[in-house]
Amino acid sequence: MSSHQSNHVSFGTDGFRGVIARDFTYDVVRKVAQGMADYLSYKYMRTEKPTVAVGYDRRFMSDRFALTMAEILAVNGFDVTLSATPLPTPAVSLLTARGYGIGVVITAIHNNHYYNGIKVKQNGRSAPPSVTAEIENYVAKAVPMKPSGAPVPVKDFRPAYLEYLNSKVPAAKMLAKLKGPVVIDFMYGVGAETAGELFNSKSVIKLRERHDPLFGGISPEPVEKNLQDLTAAVKKHKALFGVALDGDADRFALVSDKGQYMTPCQTAPLLLEYLLSKGQYKGKIVQAVSMGFLTKRIARAAGLPFDEVPVGFKYIAEKMLSEDVTFGVEESGGYAWKGNLPERDGALTALFVLELAVKTGKPVSALYAEIEKKYGKSCFVRRDFKLEKAIPNKHSFAVKIKKKLPKLLLGHKITDTNTIDGLKIVLDNDWWVLMRPSGTEPLLRTYAETDSQENTKKLLDLAFKLVG
Repeated sequence: MSSHQSNHVSFGTDGFRGVIARDFTYDVVRKVAQGMADYLSYKYMRTEKPTVAVGYDRRFMSDRFALTMAEILAVNGFDVTLSATPLPTPAVSLLTARGYGIGVVITAIHNNHYYNGIKVKQNGRSAPPSVTAEIENYVAKAVPMKPSGAPVPVKDFRPAYLEYLNSKVPAAKMLAKLKGPVVIDFMYGVGAETAGELFNSKSVIKLRERHDPLFGGISPEPVEKNLQDLTAAVKKHKALFGVALDGDADRFALVSDKGQYMTPCQTAPLLLEYLLSKGQYKGKIVQAVSMGFLTKRIARAAGLPFDEVPVGFKYIAEKMLSEDVTFGVEESGGYAWKGNLPERDGALTALFVLELAVKTGKPVSALYAEIEKKYGKSCFVRRDFKLEKAIPNKHSFAVKIKKKLPKLLLGHKITDTNTIDGLKIVLDNDWWVLMRPSGTEPLLRTYAETDSQENTKKLLDLAFKLVG
């Protein structure tokens, strides 16, 4: 979420973001740091102030913005440690589960190179909306203190994160057992700073590993249109699979041995089925409302409770902290499962796929063919429409469309209408379409999933007509 007035900072689904030099400036960073300091000072008035870890990604000037953030927090009396190197966002989340009271990351995640942003972490995950809303209020009134000029302590946090990842999946052991090469695409992002070391093996082909603050001219988002290099490399090297991490290395994408990009609606069931095959999980399956029906069918077949939450990984994290959740997934490529942090982590997901390939001894395409045979085909498409003006209230939009719905869509009965985040219409055969207005810009995001490209396209066309 960006701010156009320099005095207003708003934390969207995943932190605050803005265009560098317009919305994201040293002044804004100082103001956010001061607001955070004021909030924490008030919150911990009667107890010891929390220690703070500050990390940053590989973006233009991220290290300097991080230093500015750390200096303001330090002059406010906080015990702050700054990362010595660029660091994946999940690594900062880990620090907040290992002794640091709060974590701040300077990152604009998968956005274009001219953006930067700020994420707040707590208890091993993104700070909940209640916390970021309070920070926003304090930022609005903040008057930044002058830094003292004293140096901020610096630490290399990479070893702690690598040790955590290796404790979950022993990378070297798995790589030694691989029956062929794998390809990992870092998209010039911060994942190369840690996962680069983790995947050091003759059988790993690394793409876009070097530090390029321009991200090769594309946004470092692991979606199909940005992964042509990866699909080509998988085919060329006859690799078992290919994986990609986004700019701050918390999102993940998978390419099969056939060079086929797997949508999250296809990747999630693959991971879930393997996870459940281990036989020790009885908890709930939680997914963003923009996710697919195969995970729902797997949950149904396994007799596990199933739940959908609004878009934004923080909602999944909240469930993981308060309930027994086996697996959580969101449509933009964020995966988490029991036994780890309640946080999405691209490198950990890549290691999990590595383990899956080694333990099953089967290529990704064969494993996915088994899923389709058991649970049906998934064809998921997302399409964004520009609108004449923004739709400010998602809920009233959803209620209005709901009233116009026919009894049948594509010859199927409507069995559910979900209004937690836009309007999701579910049919009697599990096919669904979701309409989500942006809320901040004149944009409508539509998502649909059926058993074929043709039917999915028809559902998206119907959605567009309903809005028109």
